[in-house]
Amino acid sequence: MSTPHNQAEKGDFASTVLMPGDPLRAKYIAEHYLKDAKLVNTVRNMFGYTGTYKGKRVSVMGSGMGIPSIGIYASELYMFYDVKRIIRIGSAGSTTKDLNLFDIVVAMGASTNSAWADQYHLGGTFSAVASYDPLRDAVNSLEKHGYRYKVGSVLSSDNFYGEEWKPWANMGIMAVEMETYGLYSVAASLHKEALAILTISDNLLTHQETTAEERETGFTHMMDVALDCVKE
Repeated sequence: MSTPHNQAEKGDFASTVLMPGDPLRAKYIAEHYLKDAKLVNTVRNMFGYTGTYKGKRVSVMGSGMGIPSIGIYASELYMFYDVKRIIRIGSAGSTTKDLNLFDIVVAMGASTNSAWADQYHLGGTFSAVASYDPLRDAVNSLEKHGYRYKVGSVLSSDNFYGEEWKPWANMGIMAVEMETYGLYSVAASLHKEALAILTISDNLLTHQETTAEERETGFTHMMDVALDCVKE
């Protein structure tokens, strides 16, 4: 069975899928962390792999950039491949001086300037929040490893460039990215689990930033934590 965006057969994906935005990061994780990793999807070069980590079966697949892109891939994984838990592992821009480069944000909730939730015809504003079980698993892992982290709210913005984040920061939003609200909304609508674990790639206040290579291969702490959240 395949979908318009995925050539994998049913059973090719594990029940937990890690989703970086960059398909090359998915390739890096498969090659450096997974045992016996098998390439199961190459449609549009959105690489998907399945292997094992410490004896647990796990998949990793790129999501692309923006809410519509992750919305497509998450929906297909949940609906057609029996995926139960998706963990986004991505980058984010800090809106506070308390978060430095390479610090980790566990997104307890996500706000957005996108109209994504309009499709659900709710007649109000949907609060997109993480699933508790993977959030708890992530915090336990972060404490075990001793990594620097914060748990809080992020903004999933439709704009990459601009200063629309400033009023959101006044409401306690600690980081800006582009996908989490969509993932959490899809998971809620399908009664599945979702979590976003984000590494700070730049600080919007201090203008510090990481390189493209560091974003592809250097966010190892986030990967350690996500792999600790794999559910069999």
